[in-house]
Amino acid sequence: MSSTIGMLALRCLLPGFVGTSAPDWVRRRAAEGLGGVVLFSRNVDDRNKLRALTDALHHERPGLLIAIDEEGGDVTRLEAKAGSSYPGNLALGAAGDTALTEKVAAAMGARLAEAGIDLNLAPVADVNTNPLNPIIGVRSFGSDAPAVAGQVEAWVTGMQGAGVAACAKHFPGHGDVAVDSHLALPVATEDPRERALEPFKAAIAAGVRAIMSAHIVATALDDLPATISSPVMSGLLRDELGFQGLAVTDGLEMRGLSDGRGVAEAAVLALAAGCDALCVGGGLAGQDVVDSILEAIVGAVHDGRLPEARLREAASRVDALAGWRSRQGAPKMMSDDIGLEAARRAVTADGAVDCRRQNPMGRGSRARRARRAPRRSGWERRDRRA
Repeated sequence: MSSTIGMLALRCLLPGFVGTSAPDWVRRRAAEGLGGVVLFSRNVDDRNKLRALTDALHHERPGLLIAIDEEGGDVTRLEAKAGSSYPGNLALGAAGDTALTEKVAAAMGARLAEAGIDLNLAPVADVNTNPLNPIIGVRSFGSDAPAVAGQVEAWVTGMQGAGVAACAKHFPGHGDVAVDSHLALPVATEDPRERALEPFKAAIAAGVRAIMSAHIVATALDDLPATISSPVMSGLLRDELGFQGLAVTDGLEMRGLSDGRGVAEAAVLALAAGCDALCVGGGLAGQDVVDSILEAIVGAVHDGRLPEARLREAASRVDALAGWRSRQGAPKMMSDDIGLEAARRAVTADGAVDCRRQNPMGRGSRARRARRAPRRSGWERRDRRA
């Protein structure tokens, strides 16, 4: 890609792809200046193959951002075959110990750093105030804004202390809706300033490197989805809250954003509104979608719909995050036992609990089986249902 505008546009893209090795088009785009990629469970087989993949991508361009969704609990890419070694946010919120949450995030971050990951698209900072919410639910730390804020701050501190950038999501708050933004456009009627913003303020105070937008309408702020709303992504996030890090979109192909406007146009509108990095590839993971987005961005700059200065600013924020990552030291590995400890701390019981074994084969048989099959790490376990 030769044009300056095209190079800037390429820097703002974080596409996905299929396979446990990078396709030729991804490697070529990386060498040309692609901003980053997003990995999904389809890209992860085992520890060694994942590290080979990230090494190959970084070989094409050391400043390439490799991102992943690793929330713990229900949302894991590293351990999708067996289940996460770490409890999710609701369990950590139930344990109610921010020091414990920081340790869990630090252990997870060390594992990500070891795998060659630069940006973790977590934590979920949404206050789950609507019990009918179909997409946030247990991914949230809870329904009390101050408590969620404390958990988010601890999680960001632990993750970034391990050298991996955190990304608080979904701004300005996806908790007070009853619609899945993957399928349709949710509408939140409560002003985010009342509750939803508190965890994002805590994340910013903790130095979070990135914040992800939500494909929701916050009617108190604008009639457009937040991702393409200048009052939300520029006025609220930048001017009011003072965030100067990387603003990342949720997946552009999600129907809450793309319905009625298409993925390429959504990308242009998101950049114009104040987003910097454009995620796509959860569903549309081919070279064609990247080419169409690049063409649309270049055309919008030439037509005057997207100021070149805005595009330059967005690309510079991608580079700034890559620069931060390059300055982080080697990860300090931690035991996965912190995940088990956190899960146990999250359990509460109402009434008497009988923990005696009811195994008809007897304890001796179980002990013998345990000796024959020592516990394996989460990286090595496999889902028996597969």
